[in-house]
Amino acid sequence: MSFFDQHVFICCNQRAAGEDCCNNHGSSELLGYMKDRVKALGLAGEGKVRINKAGCLGRCDDGPVMVVYPQETWYTFIDREDIDEIIDEHVVAGRIVERLKI
Repeated sequence: MSFFDQHVFICCNQRAAGEDCCNNHGSSELLGYMKDRVKALGLAGEGKVRINKAGCLGRCDDGPVMVVYPQETWYTFIDREDIDEIIDEHVVAGRIVERLKI
């Protein structure tokens, strides 16, 4: 049995100046937003959901990116509305957000 029901990793990698990376697209700010929203909804903690900062996940061209385990679902996202949709649909309801899936 897993310690968390779902584990979300958001790439917040910062590359050298001039190189594209997820952090150049606001992933660190959106990580904070997702963590706060998951906590506010009472979804965070043991047996529930964990939101983690990750280094490079190797999909910079699709960035910013996150991966949700144990489903192994990869998403791209742009803003808080995308994060809200991933939380509401995937994390809470268990439905893949096809328009954001990569």
